[in-house]
Amino acid sequence: MKKIQKVLIANRGEIALRIIRACKELEIKSVAIFSEVDVEGIWVRKADECYPIMGDVVQAYLDYSKIISIAKKAECDAIHPGYGFLSENADFARACEENGIIFIGPKPEHIELFGDKMASKVAMKKVGVPVLEGTDEPIIDIEEGAKIAKQIGFPVIIKAAFGGGGRGMRIVREEKDFKELFESASNEAKKYFGRGEAFIEKYVENPRHIEIQVIADKYGNVLHLGERDCSIQRRHQKVIEIAPSPRLNNEARKELYRIATKAMFKLGYESVGTVEFLLDPDDNIYFIEMNTRVQVEHPVTETITGVDIIQRMIQIAEGDKMIFLQEEINFRGYSIEFRINAENPQKGFMPSVGTVSKYLTPGGPGVRLDSALYTGYKVPPNYDSMVGKLIVWALDWEGAVKKAKRALDEFYIEGFPTNIPLHREIVRDQDFKDGVFTTNYLDTKMELFTLHSEDNIKEEEEKVAKLTQLIDTINKNNIKARI
Repeated sequence: MKKIQKVLIANRGEIALRIIRACKELEIKSVAIFSEVDVEGIWVRKADECYPIMGDVVQAYLDYSKIISIAKKAECDAIHPGYGFLSENADFARACEENGIIFIGPKPEHIELFGDKMASKVAMKKVGVPVLEGTDEPIIDIEEGAKIAKQIGFPVIIKAAFGGGGRGMRIVREEKDFKELFESASNEAKKYFGRGEAFIEKYVENPRHIEIQVIADKYGNVLHLGERDCSIQRRHQKVIEIAPSPRLNNEARKELYRIATKAMFKLGYESVGTVEFLLDPDDNIYFIEMNTRVQVEHPVTETITGVDIIQRMIQIAEGDKMIFLQEEINFRGYSIEFRINAENPQKGFMPSVGTVSKYLTPGGPGVRLDSALYTGYKVPPNYDSMVGKLIVWALDWEGAVKKAKRALDEFYIEGFPTNIPLHREIVRDQDFKDGVFTTNYLDTKMELFTLHSEDNIKEEEEKVAKLTQLIDTINKNNIKARI
């Protein structure tokens, strides 16, 4: 295959900027798209070319007919979907191929397979991957679902059959609550994914959520880039991701690597992807889903391996063979990613919007910030609340936690509430420092964290007010000083 010359990024925000940077290093031209509310997006300025998508601001990044039309107009030979939006839309991938455009990602049939939670579960089971006890077909009838749940035994979990990201998911602990929660999950699934079918599985109490980053070329070479611990979640949405997992034993780790790579080889998977598992308290392993795209949390894997995952995606799409062997991948140190969300922990994590009036970011060795924010940028209310990702690295777990504490203390965004104060509380918690956490970690800690975070917000506002006053005084009086 010929080398890619120009890539359209079918996305926005920090991931669009991340892809643009990868393209620049590969000497590939980049094309950004933007909705009416994203005119001032920094990724729009950083790309080599940019094009507006008019109309509904939410649908702008989902209208693949318009996106492909722009790609052809700009003479792009490839499209990178990023994450979210069209990244796991098999019809979009096919449409790219039909128009002679390289889709930087897996084959459409794999996107389709793993987008169907039931079909993917059956497929993985056939290639020897352990799965949770549950339904093999989507359920839409409440009465049928109630009978199946009773047979499995409570607690069970209801999951949207054609979606993910924590949407359309409910835990049912007692039979009397099943019908109400099934209806709630189904309605939410219809809202976000257009289909209300669900499947039912045995619910695992206090599990760890561990995912394996895989990478595969077009020639049958499949490697793993280690695991990420994504156990710290709120309402099934990841909040903090860690690589490697600080409390995963080597036996379980090796088995996860073996299972994930073997399954991807048998299924003929291409590109990067993430195989996600639950581990119960006895380290029993259960497959939950496969994400056929780059993950939000890919930077922690890049940090401990030195592998640029976005660049590898592009090179695999070009037809390049794997440039390294499994034994040549060296895992070094620990990395933690904190999702920075524009939301208010004191008001039920309600999304917040506003203009960035002050933006003080952390730095130093082992600190990375992936964000599209800048002073004066107005955060639109139309998209996901995540506005950045703070990533830290150190040689050992204790050092990574200390670095995270320092970096979070340096980080300040004024103009709207964020969850930075919550992250500051987490890194000071003894269980977190000990690496002891499961998916219910925040459920058991949240009230205490929220109260403490409120105190931290007031303290931080006072600090910034004093610093701002000092800077104004220096500027006004033309004083030379070191701050």
